[in-house]
Amino acid sequence: MLKKTNYIGFLVLFISILFLSQPLSAANDSSILTGVTTGKRKIFNNALQQAKQNAVSDALRVAVQNAFAKVVSKQALASNLDFFYNQVLSHASDYIITYQVLGGIENKGYYLVGVESKVDILKLEKTLTDARIINANKDKPVILFFIAEKTPSDLLPKYWWGKNPIPYQSLTEKIIIDKMLQGRFIITGNDRERPDPSFYNITFDSIYDVAAAKDLGKKMDADMIVFGKAVSKEATNIMGQEKTFNAQISLDGYNLETGEKVVTSQVQAVAKSDMDREGNIQALFKAASLSAADLSEKLDDYWTRYLRKENSFDVTIKGENFLPRFIALKQEFQQMPGIENMQPKEMGSNYAVMQIFYKGQSSQFADAVMLKTFDSFGLEFSDITDNLVTITFIEK
Repeated sequence: MLKKTNYIGFLVLFISILFLSQPLSAANDSSILTGVTTGKRKIFNNALQQAKQNAVSDALRVAVQNAFAKVVSKQALASNLDFFYNQVLSHASDYIITYQVLGGIENKGYYLVGVESKVDILKLEKTLTDARIINANKDKPVILFFIAEKTPSDLLPKYWWGKNPIPYQSLTEKIIIDKMLQGRFIITGNDRERPDPSFYNITFDSIYDVAAAKDLGKKMDADMIVFGKAVSKEATNIMGQEKTFNAQISLDGYNLETGEKVVTSQVQAVAKSDMDREGNIQALFKAASLSAADLSEKLDDYWTRYLRKENSFDVTIKGENFLPRFIALKQEFQQMPGIENMQPKEMGSNYAVMQIFYKGQSSQFADAVMLKTFDSFGLEFSDITDNLVTITFIEK
């Protein structure tokens, strides 16, 4: 009777897990995805513990799968399934920060389990950035930072690029990058080993050689560079018995496609302390936090406008039962608000090439069309580049 009661209790718990928390939900920290998933494994030769471990592993893989789908666009997911299964899902535990088994039961020769887990979104994004996959999702720019830092104890500014760089960990850069990563910006070149300009045959004429920084940014597949300096010093004013320290951070953002300066951010902060080193560090810390907030807002605003500028690209449409399906799809195009104009370039019995003028990137156009549904056929997307989108009619 006791065993039956426990079984019923476990069953109620498991059903509660299923109905309350099946989808993964975002935590308050956007760098972590927290939620509950389930796993199921067959029990072989009464090896209950092994089945439980396998079921937990399945649940964690589902959590990572949900995170992957959250990070990339639908097109990027569909075109990189081999990478996902071979490089991400096979190492799912690498992206799990913590997990807790909420409950489990035996059921008809299977072990069922519910697991609450936290997935490291930043680590997953870095894996996808290194593989040049996350660039398919251009909602945020890829940025390379160049921030020189100087305090009164430094004879010269500290920096990692150009002639005679001094290896150092920039407090300013670390704070700004960490906060921008939390805001889902994509940062490149911020590993322990910073990119070596000489490896790409790039020479900096001075510490403030923006042209060389742009060249290095392009080699790192960045969309933008952020270039500037952070300076702290003791202020003239005092507060009671304590000294005051001022910090100023000046940053410029450049679009590497156009080469233009598109964002400027300047912030100041003050801190008080009776110790010189601590006072300068506190002032830089405050200024860096303000700079990250200001820069994030301005970059978000600029990048949204940049993505929504009008672009022209070709759309190749093909497939069986072509003409009626093409007419139906073209009618949907005519109702899409982002399409400014479209012109036929080629027309055959089972294909057509249209030039589309769209307020946005080709990937955004593909995302918008992906939402369209038709009664008798579906759409398959491939070859999504800056200049071309290929759509094939498929049977439902």
